[in-house]
Amino acid sequence: MELIINGETRRSTATTVEAVVRDLTSAGAGEIPGGIAVAVNDEVVRRTAWSATDLSPGDRVDVLTAVQGG
Repeated sequence: MELIINGETRRSTATTVEAVVRDLTSAGAGEIPGGIAVAVNDEVVRRTAWSATDLSPGDRVDVLTAVQGG
């Protein structure tokens, strides 16, 4: 399906928020690293809901990573 991920239209087989995050990080089948926030259609999705949050074609998914610095 087509999703808008971080402002870019992409074809993806991901059907949940968790799957998108796994695709964008090096997590693969392992543990997803901390410091990641996700919004779908401008609504923040709690990390505990990622696996249960289904995506639909055309959804806007923003995946943000915290960076440290000063």
